[in-house]
Amino acid sequence: MSQKRFADKTILITGGAGGLGAAIAEEAVNQGARVGIMDTNQGAIESILKKLQAQGAQVDGRVVDVRDGTAVREAIDSLAQSLSGVDILIAAAGGSLGTPRDMVDISDDDLDLVIDVNVKGTYYCARAAIEHMKKNNCGSIVTFSSIGGRSASPVTGVPYAASKAAILGLTRRLAKEVGEYGIRVNAIAPGLFLTDRLAGMFDAMTEVDRKDVLSAIPLGRMPELRECVEPVLFLASDESSYITGTVLDVNGGRLMPN
Repeated sequence: MSQKRFADKTILITGGAGGLGAAIAEEAVNQGARVGIMDTNQGAIESILKKLQAQGAQVDGRVVDVRDGTAVREAIDSLAQSLSGVDILIAAAGGSLGTPRDMVDISDDDLDLVIDVNVKGTYYCARAAIEHMKKNNCGSIVTFSSIGGRSASPVTGVPYAASKAAILGLTRRLAKEVGEYGIRVNAIAPGLFLTDRLAGMFDAMTEVDRKDVLSAIPLGRMPELRECVEPVLFLASDESSYITGTVLDVNGGRLMPN
């Protein structure tokens, strides 16, 4: 693998200012990419940009709520101008967003938040990025599903499961629609990666539930963050140039679909 496999490529990362998104941004820069960060946290954006700029990277960022389709389009258009186009979109914004696990505790607002960020947000970002990718007749989009959208999760609730399952349908339909422009669309479906938010949820589980989670993983351990970063960047890169409309499960063997 070339260490500069993203040389002269612009990668936009939603949710890119912290956790997994920031880790993806750092490794993308290491591999030669220009990187655009989209997030809701101004301070976190400034922090990651400062860190990447200190490494000599060409980076930029925008504060944007992915639930707002107009704001998403404006942010992506602006980043495309600043960073010489859009070659790759990594739609990492989303998650359970601090909402309860159990249905009895889930409000209508909780449902709307999770569906709007995960599904609508992914759609709005892909729609805006595709318009730029069409100009070069190529591009790659990586969406984020989850093991929780492919099997019953002990950690997250119904809105999360439903939205992450919907991402798979969105991914396949987009892949079919934009393939003629040389644009590929694939999904990553991580297992339980203990970023700050999920670590709190995992720690809040009973000891019995935590043991059940670990015992269901054939590799017998929780993953390192890089073990999701690297598969994401594989799907983003030309190394997966004949892969589209698929989902890559990254869960230590906890789910082994047919």
